Amino acid sequence: MTDRLKIVDELMARYNAQDADGYVALMTDAAVEAGYRGAALREGREGVRSGLKKMFAEFPHNRAVVHARYAVGEYVVLHEEVFRSLEAAPFEVISIYSFVGDKIDRVEFVR
Repeated sequence: MTDRLKIVDELMARYNAQDADGYVALMTDAAVEAGYRGAALREGREGVRSGLKKMFAEFPHNRAVVHARYAVGEYVVLHEEVFRSLEAAPFEVISIYSFVGDKIDRVEFVR
């Protein structure tokens, strides 16, 4: 079985390096990032890539600190603290990662 925690750890390292291309390389072509049980924020690998590049340009100090991580069956769940800038207060997020094989297919954010 694929070690999904390691895949998500690598995804977060690429996120914190603001490596949008490396980030989406760990996703399926049809990947989606969405609010929990809600509308898609970014759709498809290219939609995720362009959305991240725009966000990284707007928030050059953006980073996430993972406080807890769990593999639950076919899913990975993270408790994150996201820092958008050096001045802004951070916010907390629970992110839920779904997989197809060894690629991330959907991420839902609970905020």
